[in-house]
Amino acid sequence: MEMESREGPSHRDEELEAQRRENAALRAENERLKVLIEELEKKLQEALRASKRQAAPFSKSAPKEHPEKPGRKPGAAYGEHAHRMPPEEVDEIIRVDLPPRCQGCGGTRIKRLAQTAQQFQEEMPRKPIRRRFDIEVGECQDCGSRVQGRHAWQTSDATGAAAAQLGPEAQAMVASLKDEIGVSHGKICKVMDRAFDMHLTPGGVAQIVLRVAQRIQAAYQGIQIVVRRSRQVEGDETSWKVAGKLQWLWTFVCRTATLFLVRPSRGFDVIEEVLGAAYRGIVGHDGWSPYDKLKQALHEQCWGHIGRRCEELIESAGGPQLGRARLPMRVLEIFHDALALRDRRDRRDISRHGLAVAVGRLHGRMYDLVMAPKSWGYAENRKLARHLGIHFDQLFTFLEHPGVEPTAWKVDQASRFAIVNRKVFGGNRYESGARAMERICSVGATCVKRAVDFFTYLARVLCAPQAKRDKLACRLLELPAPNPV
Repeated sequence: MEMESREGPSHRDEELEAQRRENAALRAENERLKVLIEELEKKLQEALRASKRQAAPFSKSAPKEHPEKPGRKPGAAYGEHAHRMPPEEVDEIIRVDLPPRCQGCGGTRIKRLAQTAQQFQEEMPRKPIRRRFDIEVGECQDCGSRVQGRHAWQTSDATGAAAAQLGPEAQAMVASLKDEIGVSHGKICKVMDRAFDMHLTPGGVAQIVLRVAQRIQAAYQGIQIVVRRSRQVEGDETSWKVAGKLQWLWTFVCRTATLFLVRPSRGFDVIEEVLGAAYRGIVGHDGWSPYDKLKQALHEQCWGHIGRRCEELIESAGGPQLGRARLPMRVLEIFHDALALRDRRDRRDISRHGLAVAVGRLHGRMYDLVMAPKSWGYAENRKLARHLGIHFDQLFTFLEHPGVEPTAWKVDQASRFAIVNRKVFGGNRYESGARAMERICSVGATCVKRAVDFFTYLARVLCAPQAKRDKLACRLLELPAPNPV
């Protein structure tokens, strides 16, 4: 009894001390969670406010207190020191004589040296070229039809009330400003007036854009054929408004062409329209489920989307040091190891057998990670693990097939102009404007891929007679001509 009385208080003291330590730990965890909740609530409020001002400038956070100096850093990795090169051809030579007095002391005794310095300048010709075509008109003696001549610079046979028109390059400029660069109709009028002394109305701008789009329809159909036949395609979609209603701007990029479509649907019907249900090539995408219905295609998940998702999870978890961030941290670690393996493969530092073994190990690491419930943590981690599990066989396609990119950066870059333009004018007011936008942007982006000058291309197509226009529009871009309806 005496021993029990001695051990009893000591045992109770140990229990009390353990409870105090546990209580202190819970208080510390409670304080940490309060701080985390406050930070998350602040971010939520910022996101809610940002969602209500879509036209506001891009802003990520407050400016840094000590920002890095802009520009490239000195050293071996600086690269070539570039400067503007003199033009190959000079249209005008202007002689600049010596001044009568020295700019320094005001003296008049200036000796001319044998040296002559040169400076070059490229100026924009503001004065427009105004042409008048005196067109001979005749009548066919066989059928009685009206016949008139046509010059190579004419874009139309119209006379009378429609006789005053813009030239082909001016029309190309208007179309490019509207749908490629994203300038509004009213601002295009200001640009053309102030820069080129050409007076337009917003309605006239709209008509020019629709006319240009109609004349490159055959080229747009040819781009669709190229994308469908391509061995490798990257696809993406983003929201777009047409007449105030939600639609989707789809972007498909292959090696030699870029295709844009605006459709009310975000489903498989658009993918089937572009690629066909039996497409057998390689498709890069962000994991949107309709792409998985391409059963005969080989898929590559965009690691750019997965990486951004992991970084957001790490940030929302409160930092990489916390347990909830373990899953996204491990996923990023596997991805970086996969990139290092790709570099070894491209340098031919690893054999085919060694590559296959290394890829198998990456698959094993990813399987052990996403299939282990203890590594999921909380709801967002479970969503990430579920996504990786569903698309497990699509994660390392870029290692097994050289030439396949691990990220869909090409389609992201192609869609960037639309995302910026969406903040300017939101979309299109009419369906006809959406059709014009998708055609002009597709042809413009394809011209860049095929090293064809967009302005020159449009000018030639606009000047072509109607009977030859479709074939010329496809031939200049080396596109397959669509089948006649």
